[in-house]
Amino acid sequence: MKQHVLITGTGREMALGFNFVLRYLEHGDHVIATVRKPSEALARLQQKYPDSLTVLTMDIASTESVNAAAEAVAKIAPCIDLIINNAVTTSPDTNKELEDFNLDDVSWVVDVDAVGPLRVIKAFLPLMKKCPDTALIVNISSEAGSIGKCYRSTYIDYGMAKAALNMATMTMRNKFKDDPKLNIICVHPGWMRTNEGNAKAPFDPYDHAETMRLMFEEKRHDKDGPVFVTYAGEQYPW
Repeated sequence: MKQHVLITGTGREMALGFNFVLRYLEHGDHVIATVRKPSEALARLQQKYPDSLTVLTMDIASTESVNAAAEAVAKIAPCIDLIINNAVTTSPDTNKELEDFNLDDVSWVVDVDAVGPLRVIKAFLPLMKKCPDTALIVNISSEAGSIGKCYRSTYIDYGMAKAALNMATMTMRNKFKDDPKLNIICVHPGWMRTNEGNAKAPFDPYDHAETMRLMFEEKRHDKDGPVFVTYAGEQYPW
């Protein structure tokens, strides 16, 4: 059955968000791809899929922007079957140790990476409740957000933000636990070749997006299984 899929952070052709868009379009779904600024890659893709791809500007750091996007989507889609909260940011100091890290940057990274997905969930919740099946929310997290697996002394901003996103996900899981119409997970997607600096990564983002697309469908109705999972659907330590 055709789905209406909302994906954030989709503008960069080599990255995961764009490849999620591509995979869902190839599967025949209607995709609402959101970006903070215009993307030439998405513009080209929209020419190929004019009836299936909707591109919207949405800044997840702005409640006003997110609410406006939700109002726009409500005019073109009867419901939202799947949200993939993929948009992310880091500070310029993310690879630096504490002594050299500008801690004033941490709060805005947490705001975008952890509060931003909650803004999206809140704004689009009415459309998700109209889904004929169970609507699924997927928060793209990271192994960097695992407290139990933490090994770095850097990534202060990113690690804190992803840990906060994991907590937000679990809080929403508790909220939705008795609602058969809503489910939520957070995912450690693994290391992908999303830029030249990641050339040695084991996963191609286009192939990996399909692996996760299939996993999401397996998890859609799983209200009792693990909430923080790997790309293969296996439990990952909080």
